[in-house]
Amino acid sequence: MNESTGRIRRIVILGGGTAGWMTAAALSASFGRTPSITLLESEEIGTVGVGEATIPTIHWFNELVGLDEADFLRATKATFKLGIEFVGWRRPGHRYFHPFGRYGATLPGVAFHHRWLKARADGLDLPLSDLSLATRLAAENRFAKPQGEARSILSTLGYAYHFDAGLYARHLRTRAEERGVTRVEGKLRDVERGDDGRVTALVTERGERLEGDLFVDCSGFRALLIGGAMGSRFEDWSHWLPCDRAVAVPSARVGETTPYTRSTVRSAGWQWRIPLQHRTGNGYVYCSRHCSDDEAAATLLANLDGAALAEPRHLRFTAGTRRAPWVGNVVAIGLSSGFLEPLESTSIHLIQSGIAKLLTLFPDADMDPALAARFNALFSADMDGIKDFLILHYHATQGHDDPLWRECRAMPLPDTLLAREAQYRRSGRIILDADDLFREASWLAVLNGQGIEATDYNPLADALDPATNIAQVRQVADVIARAAPTLPRHDDALAAILGHPV
Repeated sequence: MNESTGRIRRIVILGGGTAGWMTAAALSASFGRTPSITLLESEEIGTVGVGEATIPTIHWFNELVGLDEADFLRATKATFKLGIEFVGWRRPGHRYFHPFGRYGATLPGVAFHHRWLKARADGLDLPLSDLSLATRLAAENRFAKPQGEARSILSTLGYAYHFDAGLYARHLRTRAEERGVTRVEGKLRDVERGDDGRVTALVTERGERLEGDLFVDCSGFRALLIGGAMGSRFEDWSHWLPCDRAVAVPSARVGETTPYTRSTVRSAGWQWRIPLQHRTGNGYVYCSRHCSDDEAAATLLANLDGAALAEPRHLRFTAGTRRAPWVGNVVAIGLSSGFLEPLESTSIHLIQSGIAKLLTLFPDADMDPALAARFNALFSADMDGIKDFLILHYHATQGHDDPLWRECRAMPLPDTLLAREAQYRRSGRIILDADDLFREASWLAVLNGQGIEATDYNPLADALDPATNIAQVRQVADVIARAAPTLPRHDDALAAILGHPV
């Protein structure tokens, strides 16, 4: 039997934007020109474009599609990102930082944060933030890439990017078209389906028929294929994540770049700040039950660093997911599969997560339903884990008397989140599944940042001599304090790669 019998010959992607062109770039980089890849998009249909801040998983994707970092930084007006600063989330006036990378250093025995917890119990007054090089660098507007062996403090760093999502899609489009992807300009008119329910072709408003074996739905919130044609149900999570609107506006760049995203609590939600080379991205994510669109725009415009560069743009959404983002021969990638607000910069991660799962489980033409079932289970687990992490920020706020925040403090929590919080309070342990996106350092940062603190630690730490352990933990903080001033300012580090000042 010919090994290629029954292979997918034609892939059709509905929708461009970040999701469509990330999918096209990844599939063409992985498969070459067979199967053929066609992408249908219309210049008349705008994209959401909230995904300007990323997390370190972006490196996997950029390597997959063969992007040179310097070219990518120039093409997308990108800056480096060491983490996210949360302003006012624990209580008014309080700040904490969610760093990329690790806390402490690699030492033998128990995990480092249990060493810190034991040291605190034994009298050491040292905040968790002093044990993160990324946090220290961010506070000083410095930047360095992770390097060196495990014993080097530089090995504890992690980083991602801020970039212009529209420019990123354009950059990926160029690479995808070089690899043979065909772009068709137009809008969808009809979806043709066979007797077995599978999609056979998309028909444009001009009457063009785009036949395919596999269809990828990147049509955004409209979910024209997965929701419209295939009837995959949307599961509403707004009882946990009540914000359903956003207003966004770019502003003029002022001062040097801050190598982090900022999230600031407002009365009906929160405001993002994302620094790029050429401008600053700003937005207010809010709950429409507690704030009108006009009020939200006024709040955002009153809290910009620099002059607004455009009129405010309004977006509507509902937090939630589709438990079946793969049905028949249709796979949803991006907003068509579900939406979680960009509080932890997961929008682009969820696109590449869907792409990675599709590549791993890529079907033959017979569309083995077991592959779809596995894809759906993995994607659901990804969404559930991120959902819990976002809810943690909302419910653990204090000191805000606005109706939204009172509701969030009183809302029933998912059992999975309740269990994680209880275990951390009781034993200092962070219970993770193997595929959880956010790892120990992330949960540590947000749990402690939101005021949820451990009352005990792993008993293995009692094998350590208290004085020696305190000295070792303090030494790590001292190494970080000495190392940070020797590392470059963010804009100098970026300029060295770009070949010109930021």
